[in-house]
Amino acid sequence: MTVSEMFGLAGRAGVVTGASGGIGRGIALLLAEAGAAVVVAYHRGKDAADELVAEIERRGGRALSLGADATKADEVERLVSACVEEFGGIDILVNNAGAYPMAALLEMPEDAWDEMLAVNLRSAFLCTQVAGRRMIDRGGGSIVNIASIEAENPAPMHAHYCTAKAGLAMLTQASAAELGRHGIRVNTISPGLIWREGIDEAWPDGVKRWREAAPLARLGTPEDVAKACLFLVSDAAAWISGANLRVDGGVMTSQIF
Repeated sequence: MTVSEMFGLAGRAGVVTGASGGIGRGIALLLAEAGAAVVVAYHRGKDAADELVAEIERRGGRALSLGADATKADEVERLVSACVEEFGGIDILVNNAGAYPMAALLEMPEDAWDEMLAVNLRSAFLCTQVAGRRMIDRGGGSIVNIASIEAENPAPMHAHYCTAKAGLAMLTQASAAELGRHGIRVNTISPGLIWREGIDEAWPDGVKRWREAAPLARLGTPEDVAKACLFLVSDAAAWISGANLRVDGGVMTSQIF
């Protein structure tokens, strides 16, 4: 197998949730460049999703934008069915849908807790369940869950987010254990702080602290996460399942004393 064959995704199809912007956009774009047909799934952000599909098609790829609430089983079924009907099957699932609000633990409303676990964890469970059944028909597939280094390193005001992402990392391992016999690999990517438009102005102190703490001395980009995702869904990672790949510029190597 050549290097291009190892990382090529020609003939494969996949769904990327939360794909209308940021990390999800970067992942969908790179998977399409590698040859996969991609369903650009979004909850909000239809215009951005449609623009991404147009960009993929301009580059010679195939894509479809589809709105869905990934916390609802019937909408997940519709999402996966669209991939199968449009592209002939599903080989790749990237569970990237999520939310990132802040709330103090002792003042957090119950519905804020419930919503966080639904958006970040329930959605991945439902997508894995529905897509996994279809992947068995294909003889296998690859699922990547986008978690966070906060699954291991809790941050203030993020008890609900950290808990959801820690659950997602464990869902990866449990899914890998059960689905491996069907040829389905499941892995986690845990990003660190990822640059987005306006972050330098909105959180200058935090960005400064991050750059000082990270051995590679910069914030990550959506492309950094996308490259890791391409590796994990490709044949280059054929014997990797149940793993958690940190994409954090080395920040988790920092010593506390």
